Amino acid sequence: MTGYRLTVLAGDGTGPEVIAEALRVIEVFQQNSPISFEITEIPCGGQYYLETGEEWPEGSFEHCRDNSDAILLGAIGWPDARLPNGDMAGGQVILGLRSGLKLYANVRPIKLYPGVQHKVHGVHQQVWQPDMVDMVMIRENTEGLYHSLLRRMEQKAKGEKDEPIVIEEFPGLEGEVEWDPRPISRKGSERVINFAFDLARHRQRKRGVSQSVTCVDKSNVTRGCRLFREIFKEISEQNPDIDTDAAYIDAFTMWLMRDPEDLDVVVLPNMFGDIATDLASVLQGGLGMAASANLGPKHMMFEPVHGSAPKYTGKNVVNPIATLQSVQMMFEALAYRKKDDNLDMCADILQQAIQQHFDEGGVITYDLGGDASTSEVGQAIADRCEEMLRERFTTA
Repeated sequence: MTGYRLTVLAGDGTGPEVIAEALRVIEVFQQNSPISFEITEIPCGGQYYLETGEEWPEGSFEHCRDNSDAILLGAIGWPDARLPNGDMAGGQVILGLRSGLKLYANVRPIKLYPGVQHKVHGVHQQVWQPDMVDMVMIRENTEGLYHSLLRRMEQKAKGEKDEPIVIEEFPGLEGEVEWDPRPISRKGSERVINFAFDLARHRQRKRGVSQSVTCVDKSNVTRGCRLFREIFKEISEQNPDIDTDAAYIDAFTMWLMRDPEDLDVVVLPNMFGDIATDLASVLQGGLGMAASANLGPKHMMFEPVHGSAPKYTGKNVVNPIATLQSVQMMFEALAYRKKDDNLDMCADILQQAIQQHFDEGGVITYDLGGDASTSEVGQAIADRCEEMLRERFTTA
């Protein structure tokens, strides 16, 4: 039996509720397949900070770094939970891990399942067709506008002293001024753009159809984006088997909504990726359907894109699909890195279970127009997985 070390960070608000459904599904796979997980749960986040004065227990970063094959995160953020300097309490968890573990590629699949409607003008209706929405957006995860905050959170997570950047003044600006640098490096750009091309080639092999990579930036205005675009052109020349395109972020947001069928893999600098991926979630039914992976050379962390949703905390109503889809991504990524055929099979089964749930009109939560609870949806997916696993291993 293949075993993996999984660190679970449930976090704030509805994070523990969706993580409970993830653990329910993982347990089904442990009971009915050759895979197993050694699970360590670590309390963390803004609520934990308000209770203890710490964002997570001492040694948590080191555990994630040294004793985890994968990390599963629920949600971070709680009203009025702020550090003395104004930073979000819990930031060293999510941002410290992204920066400290060099999780440079934020991977966000944008896929619309049959039967999932879009909430537009307060009404659930079919706007985009499922066969027209199936892309992956790759956001650079460690640089750009958030670099100084990411670095600050990494230093806190490691117990290091904060070393702020100092700029005395901005010529032409008077009075109170706050600023954030936006560094974009060649190394950071090369690794995330190469990742995008590798993913496109993987999708091309798996699907048997050509895939394109689209670079989105603001290279007509900012120097960092000019470097990003130049490196994209260099790498595209090294990958002649992959079609390419490029767009400026302002025009891209229009194309994203109007012509999503033209997009396969999209690569973006950090800030633009942060904004565009949340916009893209509208295509797939909202943030409750939006999963993500944070991948680096040695580590990986998976999380639903949605926040902690404080107003829904404890009501058992939020959509767990984004979290379950994140578990599917975890299975797939671990299987790829560890060359584990059994785990790859489990990733396929979980994907099929989610797909069939929507194909067959399974229960859905309020955000998709239904009235099912978080646990009802999680149990329904778990039951489908169990049925498929028993069929797979009793007939093998």
